[in-house]
Amino acid sequence: MNRAPALLCCALFSLAAVDAAAQVRYVDVTADAGIRFKHADGRSGRKYLPETLGSGAAFLDYDGDGDIDLYVVNAADLPGARSRSLPTNALYRNDGSGHFEDVTAEAGVGDTGYGVGCAVADYDNDGRPDIYVTNYGANVLYRNAGDGTFTNVTDRAGVGDTRWGTSCAFLDVDRDGLLDLYVVNYMEFSTDHNRRWETNGVRTYASPVDQIAGSVFVGERDILYRNSGDGTFTDVTHAAGIVGRGLGLAIAVGDYDDDGDPDIQIANDMEPDFLYRNDGDGSFTNVAPFAGVAYDQDGMPGSGMGASFGDMDNDGLLDLVVSNAASSPALLFRNEGLGMFADVSYRSGVGQVTLPRFQWAAEFLDYDNDGRSDIYIASGHLQDNIALFSEEPYAQPDTLLRNRGDGRFADVSVQTGVAGLTMDVSRGVAAGDIDNDGDLDLLLTNSNRPARLLRNDGGSANRWLMFRTVGTTSNRDGIGARIRVVADGVSQVKEVRSGSGYLSQGDLRLLFGLGNAARAELVEVRWPSGVLDRFHDVPASRIVTLTEGEGR
Repeated sequence: MNRAPALLCCALFSLAAVDAAAQVRYVDVTADAGIRFKHADGRSGRKYLPETLGSGAAFLDYDGDGDIDLYVVNAADLPGARSRSLPTNALYRNDGSGHFEDVTAEAGVGDTGYGVGCAVADYDNDGRPDIYVTNYGANVLYRNAGDGTFTNVTDRAGVGDTRWGTSCAFLDVDRDGLLDLYVVNYMEFSTDHNRRWETNGVRTYASPVDQIAGSVFVGERDILYRNSGDGTFTDVTHAAGIVGRGLGLAIAVGDYDDDGDPDIQIANDMEPDFLYRNDGDGSFTNVAPFAGVAYDQDGMPGSGMGASFGDMDNDGLLDLVVSNAASSPALLFRNEGLGMFADVSYRSGVGQVTLPRFQWAAEFLDYDNDGRSDIYIASGHLQDNIALFSEEPYAQPDTLLRNRGDGRFADVSVQTGVAGLTMDVSRGVAAGDIDNDGDLDLLLTNSNRPARLLRNDGGSANRWLMFRTVGTTSNRDGIGARIRVVADGVSQVKEVRSGSGYLSQGDLRLLFGLGNAARAELVEVRWPSGVLDRFHDVPASRIVTLTEGEGR
């Protein structure tokens, strides 16, 4: 495939949008918005490894009023710790005026387990988003009752696995219109058998893999649940070919080979990553070594923390970004077609910028609506006492990388305010338009610290289109639908997806930046069912609901 035309179009398209991009600033509106969430990881000095992972968050419109609400996951006390008040997960209702109200108690979603990650989707196709939470311990599924409350249906649904769950995602594996559920698991770990670990004589958290002795902990197998359609799920992990055992932290779902069904990438900590290609018959094959994404360009496994699919060069093929721990760059893999990827981390400029930082969430997003996918990387060290034996800081700034349109990315963290606002211990990132003004705002979770809500000011200066998908034959949320938007001759592709980045999930609505284009000449939707809808001459700067079958 000749990639040059796509890059050239992208570069030409960006010229009119440069000035607008320069004006984008992120503003911390946490306090004004009424977000009072503080993560509590139960640390007591005993250095239990679960304390290091932080937690995730998700945007969802749980009450169907058109404004995205917020769910944030919290941890719990571990042996040796006693909190003044019981840490709980939190649900905040968006009132549409820039303010969020804590409705956790009345909604009934204040799980008090040792929370890690979450994902949201309408698993029962009743038109209301439900919430799944992974824990260090038993996971939880909350069913949306439609009256502002949720019901814990974990036992009935059969999805309360008790291992150490991390990231998770809803997806329609077999395209039967029912959302299945993938849960990433980390390792076999018990606080009763906590290993003492020291660095230069200082007690620290253990490394999952010792560079000399090899593996310290045993990785867990993930779980794939098939939706039975009657409110229950069946464990089909082995039958589906999900047989790898790894130290899994993140999941990215996307149709990287463009064959119509969802594939799965798993980022593993200090072990080779997995890329499960969907074989179309309910089974998967791990093709990561052959596709070129199991290792970096030097043949070394990374410390995979976060992962995301996105089309960085507007060629219609989903590329992949995977974040890593300190001394390893964030890995950017360009999709070359024919099932192959190329490591362009340093060629793109991403590697040089991210190398010094301890990275967690990694996400593709178009923060300035210029029609190109930028990259956001959350950072913060794992060791809270790192200053005792290293010059690396515990609190670190996040990184926002602007896509220049020529295959390279520029660090705009300072110009956009991100660097100054995020000098913290970031873990999860959820992106969504909290005020429906047409640009992406960010919710950041921080380890054992307050969460931050950053509002995007200026991104909507460029024109945009936001799409909400409603499946009829496909699943109700349209998860897995691929939308192609053509404006001013530039083609962009995005997919509706559940969990992404690290332990988190962004807005299910898809936002396309259009630069200065007044309309999209074409909006094309390929639904999981195979139905192809086309809409022509769609005016810019509005939120549009796309219902399956209306554009045949």
